[in-house]
Amino acid sequence: MEFQDIDRTDKAILEALQNDGRLSNKQLAAKIGLAPSSCFERVRKLVASGAIRGFHAEINPAALGYALEAMIAVRLRRHSREHYDAFRAGMLALDEVKAVHHLAGENDFLVHVMARNTDDLRDLALDHFITRPEVGHIETWLIFEHVRG
Repeated sequence: MEFQDIDRTDKAILEALQNDGRLSNKQLAAKIGLAPSSCFERVRKLVASGAIRGFHAEINPAALGYALEAMIAVRLRRHSREHYDAFRAGMLALDEVKAVHHLAGENDFLVHVMARNTDDLRDLALDHFITRPEVGHIETWLIFEHVRG
């Protein structure tokens, strides 16, 4: 199956799983109006095609002791594969990093981070962002609310 082959039923499956990735095949089939065997086969094809990248649990950062979330925009000092790879690997190695987005435009990366408090966020920025040799500039925004659509 290729992405352009996704029909209305596949879109309904994707939406239902995006809203609740823990639905059993039987629950999903009932919600969509399919036989469980047909639903299972469609989900299998959506996974095989790459339309479904994976199934994940969304963790509440506060439950892990992280009271703050922020986005840190990063501009690399130089645009090279070496700087890109080094920065990306460094960010993915940090427990505080929830996501790393590579961007086109003024900033090169947008990094979603968690921190225990404002001092922790400052230390994260100082110790793991601005001290990196490939980083030229950062800008930090606090996240007040995160809602999935």
